[in-house]
Amino acid sequence: MYITLGILIPFIGTALGAGCVLFLRDQISPLIQKCLLGFASGVMIAASVWSLLIPAIDMSEPMGKFSFVPAVVGFAIGIAFLLLMDKIIPHLHLSSDEPEGIKSSLKKSTMLVLAVTLHNIPEGMAVGVVFAGVMTGNSNITLAGAFALAIGIAIQNFPEGAIISLPLKTEGKSKGKAFLYGILSGVVEPVGAFITILLTSYVVPLLPYLLSFAAGAMVYVVVEELIPESSQGEHSNIGTIGFAIGFLIMMTLDVALG
Repeated sequence: MYITLGILIPFIGTALGAGCVLFLRDQISPLIQKCLLGFASGVMIAASVWSLLIPAIDMSEPMGKFSFVPAVVGFAIGIAFLLLMDKIIPHLHLSSDEPEGIKSSLKKSTMLVLAVTLHNIPEGMAVGVVFAGVMTGNSNITLAGAFALAIGIAIQNFPEGAIISLPLKTEGKSKGKAFLYGILSGVVEPVGAFITILLTSYVVPLLPYLLSFAAGAMVYVVVEELIPESSQGEHSNIGTIGFAIGFLIMMTLDVALG
């Protein structure tokens, strides 16, 4: 039961954020959007360090002075994986009119959803991996720590759900359709987490690599997309403040609950 709840928490955050489109008449102001993007960046970086990389290194302690190897290898593969997905999957960022990935005839709204879905993949994997670690009784991952990660990702998913659904409404989509698109962007998280947990018996030997893989993929999303979007134009310091708040909240959650 607690595993199911844990993997659904991030999705609930996305759904609640997307639900803003049902109550707000206007799009989020650029300043608030910058702050929210910065906040999401801070949460993801702190989660990558405290919830993923540090446990991966701790698990590899028997390797002695080479205990960093799984974290380095997994992190590098995570970066490479998201780089590849970025090149293959057709998607469109909110701040751009130029689609990325392979050429396609997909609608703009579909590519906007794919952009968010793309960087939800590592978040779903991260939640799945930590709960898989809990199920196997790994002493480096506690149930409270796993829930801290899930809650932290849910907190940063809330603004993401709003940021994807509100612009779709202003482009002419009905509130219902905009809400649906926002929800669909987050479906990949519980699906990815569930698949990871189903493969628990195979995951255990690779746990340090998978934790750091998720960290690398999350850091790629932050550096390639979230931080640039939060610092564009005037008042870029708003994004920096949001980053600091998100980082501190996630760090506090992980240390206090982990």
